Amino acid sequence: MKIIPPKPFFYKGGDKAVLLLHSFTSNTIDMKKLGKFLQKHNYTCYAPLYKGHGLTAEKLLTFRPTDWWQDVLDGYQFLKNEGYEKIAVVGLSLGGVFALKVAQQLSVTGVVTMSVPIHREATFLQQRVFHYAKGYKQLEGKNEDAINIEITRLQQMPINSLVEFQHLIQRTIEQLALITSPISILYGVLDDALYKDSAEVIFQNVATPHKTMKGYPNSKHLMTLGTDQNDVNEDILTFLNDLLW
Repeated sequence: MKIIPPKPFFYKGGDKAVLLLHSFTSNTIDMKKLGKFLQKHNYTCYAPLYKGHGLTAEKLLTFRPTDWWQDVLDGYQFLKNEGYEKIAVVGLSLGGVFALKVAQQLSVTGVVTMSVPIHREATFLQQRVFHYAKGYKQLEGKNEDAINIEITRLQQMPINSLVEFQHLIQRTIEQLALITSPISILYGVLDDALYKDSAEVIFQNVATPHKTMKGYPNSKHLMTLGTDQNDVNEDILTFLNDLLW
């Protein structure tokens, strides 16, 4: 089976722009429903696709967090080049880490983070890659023996990029006090308990007084695609509508 690679998307709406940032080992499908929802409510949305994402795990590991961060910067600049002066940023998991980093380094009207970890070991991230690899290879139609052989080879690949990813998370969390824009911090109650703890750390350490935190009782990690997605979408819209654009 041939897998069609995902692409960035640009949903043109009104003069308020939102940069949507997807999660690790996933792709822009994380943000499509939210993007369409916000577009219907007069927001323009752009979601970049990080290099290697949507491709094989072997290709994914040839790229580094610096490459993915450059995709985020290029996405922000894309909206600027399109004439949008004020931009909010919304991110899920790795995208949420990047959303915090954007708010630390660039001018943003507001920030929404979902399912953000304050730490992740490279070995844990490697297991995520293996899980992703297995699912991808199954979609390709490979049998179990072939998949196991390829996963064994994958285990021999360097994980330098994942070590860098671990450090990126650490550095971003260490600089939470640089965030002065309004922020909404969301997490799924059914997700790993780390994410609730992380939400509380982010809430306590950002510099802005304009901050909210909320857990969603029926949500796991991919909050934008889960049972509570309608509530998540509505709450993000309310947050954006309340910003001083």
